[in-house]
Amino acid sequence: MDAPLVVGVSVAAAALGGRYLIGAWQAFKTCPSVPRGRRFYEGGFEKGMTKREAALILGIREHAVMEKIKEAHRRVMVANHPDSGGSHYLASKINEAKDVLMGKTKGSGSAF
Repeated sequence: MDAPLVVGVSVAAAALGGRYLIGAWQAFKTCPSVPRGRRFYEGGFEKGMTKREAALILGIREHAVMEKIKEAHRRVMVANHPDSGGSHYLASKINEAKDVLMGKTKGSGSAF
């Protein structure tokens, strides 16, 4: 006589647990993904940009290869481009960071 009661309570508990899990899964799918760590450099700019600061701005190591520098520059520039509501000042600093890491300086352009 106790066996049908135990089976009924077990089935009810499983149904309620399943209902809770389905609701939790649907709530999880609808919430936006928030990065857990800082993705971009959150700090003021130094007077003269150093390789360390440039690497922090682009989110890469100081001695990264050219492909990584270009990829990081593109990723950060897409997020902060002036045409998409970003700042012209930040865009210039991002470009300066790319130039510093790639070894280009302001006076290294070829004269025509």
